[in-house]
Amino acid sequence: MTKTTPRPLKIAVYLLLIAGSVFMVFPFIWMISTSLKTVGAIAQMPPQLIPNPINFDNYVTIWNKVNFGRYTLNSFFIVVLDMIGSLLSCSLVAFGLAMYKFKLKGPIYIVMLATLMVPGQVTMIPTYFIWKEFNALNSYYPLIVPSFLAGAFGIFLMHQYIKSLPKELYESAVIDGCSPPGIFFKIYLPLCKPALAALGVFTFMGAWNNTLGPLIYLQDKSLYTLPLGLLYLKSENVNQALMMAGAVITTLPVVLVYLFAQKQFVQGIASSGLKG
Repeated sequence: MTKTTPRPLKIAVYLLLIAGSVFMVFPFIWMISTSLKTVGAIAQMPPQLIPNPINFDNYVTIWNKVNFGRYTLNSFFIVVLDMIGSLLSCSLVAFGLAMYKFKLKGPIYIVMLATLMVPGQVTMIPTYFIWKEFNALNSYYPLIVPSFLAGAFGIFLMHQYIKSLPKELYESAVIDGCSPPGIFFKIYLPLCKPALAALGVFTFMGAWNNTLGPLIYLQDKSLYTLPLGLLYLKSENVNQALMMAGAVITTLPVVLVYLFAQKQFVQGIASSGLKG
């Protein structure tokens, strides 16, 4: 808004933004509120936004008796390896595509980008049978190994950022006798922190919220991740307070990661030229 914008219009816009914010945040507030209620308070009419009394037993129950502690560790194990694999492989491939010239470079890049248009449902069944041939079902391999093979979106994100860096950095390093791996790890990778942060957030959210993958490949309950644990709770018809406690545990890490990495995330997206 400019200084010449009428004051009533400014007030109306601000009120509209506040109303929209409340509308977006209210489900999360209700989720936390319900997770702190007793079974009797859930059915109380009219509903209470602030629980009385506040009941933390739901979190203790779901963490210990429903095995959500194990599900949380499983999710973190998968997410950490996915982030390591995705950040390393995507940045390495993007560096090669951005810095070096070779035959079929253009067609390879175009085909890679074209894979972004292919729905995951199309490759789901062939991928399942491939892992079946490797006897990797009911294990974490199908959920972790693909991240070490570089994804098209991550390559594109890192490629756009690396291309924005001065070419003279590479030429100066070559003159000084630095090897290609040294140039990548010592010069370009440290400069790619904003893009790496953005890709890290995307990878974290994708792996943490992944429900379909674990649902397809995991059968043993001890291997369940948090989203799969929530589905298991729903199938067991537990009370709503326990369900909301599980939802809070599942949502909290995503919120914390975004809050702490928000500045780097926005900078990485802006520097890579992505718009949405």
